[in-house]
Amino acid sequence: MVAIEQVETIIVDVPTIRPHVLAMATMYRQTLCLVRLHCADGVTGIGEATTIGGLAYGDESPEGIKLAIDTYIAPLLKAGDATHPAKIMAAISRSVVGNHFAKCAIETALLDAQGKRTGLAVSELLGGRVRDRLPVLWTLASGDTAKDIAEAEDMLDRRRHDAFKLKIGKRALADDVAHVSAIKKALGDRASVRVDVNMAWDETTARRGVAMLADAGCDLVEQPIDRANRDGMARLRAASRVPIMADEALRGPDDAYDFARAAAADVFAVKIEQSGGLFAAKAVQVIADAAGVALYGGTMLEAGVGTIASAHLFSTFPTLAFGTELFGPLLLTEEILETPPVYSDFMLDVPAGRGLGIALDEDRIRFLRRDAASRPTISIAAAQGG
Repeated sequence: MVAIEQVETIIVDVPTIRPHVLAMATMYRQTLCLVRLHCADGVTGIGEATTIGGLAYGDESPEGIKLAIDTYIAPLLKAGDATHPAKIMAAISRSVVGNHFAKCAIETALLDAQGKRTGLAVSELLGGRVRDRLPVLWTLASGDTAKDIAEAEDMLDRRRHDAFKLKIGKRALADDVAHVSAIKKALGDRASVRVDVNMAWDETTARRGVAMLADAGCDLVEQPIDRANRDGMARLRAASRVPIMADEALRGPDDAYDFARAAAADVFAVKIEQSGGLFAAKAVQVIADAAGVALYGGTMLEAGVGTIASAHLFSTFPTLAFGTELFGPLLLTEEILETPPVYSDFMLDVPAGRGLGIALDEDRIRFLRRDAASRPTISIAAAQGG
């Protein structure tokens, strides 16, 4: 038996490179709850839980995640055997209801530690990767059409992204569609253009909006109506000329099964945190494949740890028709990993090392952690003389 001797949780605040405008919030920073599990054999596993806009997106926040782990989950971890991650997660599930994001961070750290211990990458612990690189789109979320077009052109020129998602739903329907149409017209066949409504429309508006977006050349519409309206999603899907994707509605395998059975989505956005962990997200993929539902690798705009954990999982998917949106680290002004994720030729490399194959940059974590906020507000580059 290998005991888990210390459970460490750290809140980290990282500014974004620009305001990130969603239907439910505008983000100026991303707040992370990082987890470190220190095991008796000298192995340390890391995980991450990240939400969008605090509590604006869902029912967990980084601060609440830290509290749940410190108070309720840590004692269960310390009573378990680090070499048996599944047994530990089963014990946590019996004692802790919900808290998907917290559970995902813990499972990620357990798998990272087990991979380091066994010499295997996390993707191999999840069944084995079938690809070493993943296509990654970029979200255009300034809300300004001209700025978004310029940003997309820059990404294409640099061969960083050739698929773009637009965040809509805050403005009048006609204004949103005009925004999408102008960007698609500017980019033409050089790029895929999709939209994410983040549940901002009612069903009647969505019916009109989806038809208008089809005429504009949009390739995918993500979660146009409330997550609870599964029947409405099925009606939209049946009438739409554009694939409809479920996102906020998918909070694990049970939801995936219900949506697949009701034919309520053409595509599933798989998110490790929203699903409740990597193995739960893997189950969502299996259900989708069995039902003939296409897959898309989603994000909660995680920083490096959560992004790489997701990449390990998505690398095991037999098919990934709509690629991924694992661009979270690129949205942040600071990198928290010793070696940043590698993006090139419209793709993200999946690390091949043991565990997650990454390490935290301890200097930057010390600087960015919330309990260091009283320190002078200087940049990392300035602190290092850069």
